Amino acid sequence: MALLSSTPCPADINPGDYDAIYFTGGHGVMWDFPDNEGLQAITRALWEKGGVVSAVCHGYCGLLNTRLADGSFLVRGRKITGFSWTEERLAGVAREIPYNAEAQMKARGAIYEKALLPFMSHVVTDGRLVTGQNPFSARATARKVVALLNKA
Repeated sequence: MALLSSTPCPADINPGDYDAIYFTGGHGVMWDFPDNEGLQAITRALWEKGGVVSAVCHGYCGLLNTRLADGSFLVRGRKITGFSWTEERLAGVAREIPYNAEAQMKARGAIYEKALLPFMSHVVTDGRLVTGQNPFSARATARKVVALLNKA
């Protein structure tokens, strides 16, 4: 609990001290992550210095509005996955969430991929960008991130 009470905010983080960022999921991040400029700055800095950017499930919402120094979206032209619209509908929450994250990723130029069957583990790696589709993908996503970090 002591660690939780002193968790640094994004403005207190020096991206130079890290080699990767891993966005976790949960529906709440659909509201919290996309417009968080501090998280965007950390992500951009890590990406542009050659670090690993990763997300699982709804965590990919943290990448929705992240732009690189040239103004382009980090996800533009890159393969990515995250909680699918089909999974939202099957979970019965499609009417309660603020947007269709899958469609928003595609609108930003991401090459969105998903598993043939909903709720199956599915990980997509595009260079240093690693994303997992749903909660069942968390372990495989983390393993891919660790493998990339071990290569560095």
